[in-house]
Amino acid sequence: MSANEIKGILLWCVGINYALLLIWFGVVVFAHDLVFRLHRRWFTFSVETFDAIAYAGMAAYKIGIVLFNLVPLLALYLSP
Repeated sequence: MSANEIKGILLWCVGINYALLLIWFGVVVFAHDLVFRLHRRWFTFSVETFDAIAYAGMAAYKIGIVLFNLVPLLALYLSP
């Protein structure tokens, strides 16, 4: 597999992962009550705890995208 193929794959991975992150954010923001009620059936926690868990999960996912997709992609683009 050549470096150009890996660049293309990583670029697609970045795009797909950021699209999933934006969908996740949109669902939590625009359908907050529905998602909270759905999770409230399984777990007992307050709205504030749900919000903290949701946004911490999004932050962890974004850090994962940067570490595992963007950094290798930038390294490949910057390598001679």
